[in-house]
Amino acid sequence: MGPLVEVKNVSKHYGGWRKNTGEALSDVSFTLHPGQVLGLLGHNGAGKSTLIKAMLGNHQASGTIRINGMDPLTEREAVMRSLSYISDVNVLPGWMKVADLLAYVNGVHPSFNIDKAREILQRTDVREDKKIKTLSKGMKVQLHLAIVVATDTKVLILDEPTLGLDLMYRDIFYRHLIEWFEEGGRTLIIASHEVAEIEHLLTDVLILKQGKPVFYGSMEDMSSRYFMLEASQSAGDKIAPLAPIFSRKGLGTCEWMLDAKHIDAVKELGEKKPVQLANVFLALQGEDA
Repeated sequence: MGPLVEVKNVSKHYGGWRKNTGEALSDVSFTLHPGQVLGLLGHNGAGKSTLIKAMLGNHQASGTIRINGMDPLTEREAVMRSLSYISDVNVLPGWMKVADLLAYVNGVHPSFNIDKAREILQRTDVREDKKIKTLSKGMKVQLHLAIVVATDTKVLILDEPTLGLDLMYRDIFYRHLIEWFEEGGRTLIIASHEVAEIEHLLTDVLILKQGKPVFYGSMEDMSSRYFMLEASQSAGDKIAPLAPIFSRKGLGTCEWMLDAKHIDAVKELGEKKPVQLANVFLALQGEDA
């Protein structure tokens, strides 16, 4: 099976070529096959929203974007049959009852399984006789996910999906998401500031800074390229010449993030630990973190 998402040399600038007046992208590329989960990371203004909008066909960008082999700009209707998007923005019609929304989606989406959606909602506090505007934020996210899961979506883009949700709703959301993903043949893109929350789900990571990719690779690539060293702060003089990528002081100790080529050079100085995604994210954001 071919890739479900192809993004090649995609760039986007606002305000014309003479002056960039807004969020931009610069030469972003990645490919996702079924079974891959990409973490899309970056601070506000890094280009995440611009990239997502381009993949949804909401605006034009230079380069090539293919969703399930199709162009989201010229074949948007066909693309949207296999692509779904859930964001923090409330897009569900508040005046509708839950039952009315399920009936509407069932009538317009040929691959929607209303029985499956109802089965999912029965495991939540969302009731079909309730108007959507009366639901809590967590319930609205659960309803949106139930609709997505009950369709034949191949590519799902999540944009800060659990922002503002308590731990219970976050746990329920990700359990349902994992059940959907494990049915196979799908890929997932998660844009989130909650780096530690999504790390265990990811197979790949793309970190953007000011529109430019500063890291793209698999989680295995990340683990093999970097490591953490915890040692006494007095070891700093020996570690400094190795150009640590990131450091963080603790109580009497310090953690340094180093290139993997320096493992042997520091093995007697302290305890080597696996690198965490949050460490890499903070390190590659530099002074803007």
